[in-house]
Amino acid sequence: MHELLLICGEDDVEIVSDALMELDALAVSVEDADADTDAENALFGEPGMPAPRGGWQRSVVKALFPDEAEATECATLILSQDWAADVHVQGIQAVAEQDWVRLTQSQFQPVEITPEFWIVPSWHEAPPQARKVMRLDPGLAFGTGTHPTTRMCLRWIAHHQTLAPTWQRVLDYGCGSGILAIGAALHGALNIDAVDIDPAAIVASQANAEANKVTLQAAMPDAAKGEYPLVIANILATPLKLLAPLLCAHLAPGGHLILAGILERQADDLKEAYAPWLQLDVSDSQEGWILMHAQRSA
Repeated sequence: MHELLLICGEDDVEIVSDALMELDALAVSVEDADADTDAENALFGEPGMPAPRGGWQRSVVKALFPDEAEATECATLILSQDWAADVHVQGIQAVAEQDWVRLTQSQFQPVEITPEFWIVPSWHEAPPQARKVMRLDPGLAFGTGTHPTTRMCLRWIAHHQTLAPTWQRVLDYGCGSGILAIGAALHGALNIDAVDIDPAAIVASQANAEANKVTLQAAMPDAAKGEYPLVIANILATPLKLLAPLLCAHLAPGGHLILAGILERQADDLKEAYAPWLQLDVSDSQEGWILMHAQRSA
């Protein structure tokens, strides 16, 4: 296969990308042309905030083609368009043959949550010291255990498993792959509702639960009913602030609320948002992210 690399400005990224797909590119990606230089500019977004821009001031649009001839023909067609005056070819390069399945699998190794609790992809053997193992492969929904927020949530569950007999109902709000709900089930929790606005997350959560031989109910958020002794939400700071009344309403007397997806600098904002109902405190931190916890009075 061959890769066509085009340089264009931010305003041309969308039309160039669309044109490449119309010309039968196998895949299209956009990168910062100034990456790894002093001019590099990070683009990121968060729910409730303005959407990130579609490209950089100087963007590299990469398109994959089956062979060099198709890549060359595509470049010729794009450069002949009236709107492509500021689009330039950076190059056409061969892409080395790879075993993409093996490459992808090599990027996902077993993840240690505690010395005895591990997340292990299906193509790996569990470490000999693992006493509790969650089998989880990367998929369409977020959550493989590699992100600090996920690891902190699972670590909290593992370190508080003596409370599991009181977790007769658990709510995992924004469940993604179902990883936190499954973690709670593996530690003895019962009657777990894993909810998400993404239908792919619901499918993934149910499939992952079945693979780990645990039971949960995966559904849209309106399936969450009543109060829960354990409520977990690993999302991002802005939606967590908006969800404060709802999550607190679902927390049973004496129950524990676990929030993650929060940067260290956002701690005070979260404390303020939840202050009318609960006193949030930071209970863990890792790589600039924090885990916040509150317990409702009995």
